[in-house]
Amino acid sequence: MPAFDLPPTELAHHRPAPDEPEDFDAFWRETLAGSPSGGPVVSAHPVDNGLRLTRTWDVTFRGFGGDPVRAWFSTPAGTGDRPRPAVVEYAGYGRGRGLPHERLTWVAAGYAHLLMDNRGQGDQYGCGGATPDPHADAPGGPGPAVRGLLDPHDHHYRRLITDAVSAVAAVRMLPGVDAERVAAVGNSQGGGLALAVAGLVPDLAAVLVSAPLLCGIRRSLDLTDAGPYGEIAAYLSVHRGAESAAYRTLAYLEGVSFARRAQAPAHFGVGLRDTVCPPSGAYAAFNRYAELSGAEPRKEIHAYPFNGHEGGDAVHVRHQLEWLAAVVPAP
Repeated sequence: MPAFDLPPTELAHHRPAPDEPEDFDAFWRETLAGSPSGGPVVSAHPVDNGLRLTRTWDVTFRGFGGDPVRAWFSTPAGTGDRPRPAVVEYAGYGRGRGLPHERLTWVAAGYAHLLMDNRGQGDQYGCGGATPDPHADAPGGPGPAVRGLLDPHDHHYRRLITDAVSAVAAVRMLPGVDAERVAAVGNSQGGGLALAVAGLVPDLAAVLVSAPLLCGIRRSLDLTDAGPYGEIAAYLSVHRGAESAAYRTLAYLEGVSFARRAQAPAHFGVGLRDTVCPPSGAYAAFNRYAELSGAEPRKEIHAYPFNGHEGGDAVHVRHQLEWLAAVVPAP
């Protein structure tokens, strides 16, 4: 697939007008106030992960509405419980937390690592999940991107973003974690969640996002029928006349709006041939990052001109490791 979005020279300066409702901040204040602050962690049980160099706990914390959310918490073995920085990772669309030995990069780099399960997801690829979504009964569906599409209070991502914020508070309660040095990391849907967390958690130490979903949503719907955006388009092709309600809901989930409020140092990655999460959305978030927070954090973006949704893949992970080691070094 050739490049289909704006040329690189325009992407570098792409700063579209914010698509943001006046009560955006109030909506999220009220949403987060309605869930238990910071969890609390309900349980953390050691599990046998089959590994000698990594310890893992099966963690449950309270997310949206107090619902139990599952996660894997892993740390390097044999290093004691001295405080170390933590990485909270958010999984991609349709994926659950899988098995505890699947994602070890951040643990191997010396960080404590919490991998949050995606409520009501986990059945599209990977090794499954363990967190149901008891509130998924509003009009819309079947995919998460369209569950509750006609009302922002009902949408799946209102609950999932709240879970993501609670995951940061939960990891700060776990033993051996330096609560002042927590980073949020994610790719695709996970990147969108990490960016939302950056906008809602003012004392995050760092955020690393690649190919973020939910950025430049209106433009992305005009550009692609792939992935989650295609699910939204398919829903609207059947429910003719529902566009205004859908666009209003999506405006409360817009990643650019979260990015504008963020304060933490930020690292972005984007494939310029990405038809799943068009690159103009990532650049819009990057170029407007922290503009409302009064902060001037360190930020950088890595673009991969001939790559699609996979972006820089392992090459980009190496960039992430080097960058985070400089911003939030592990012991």
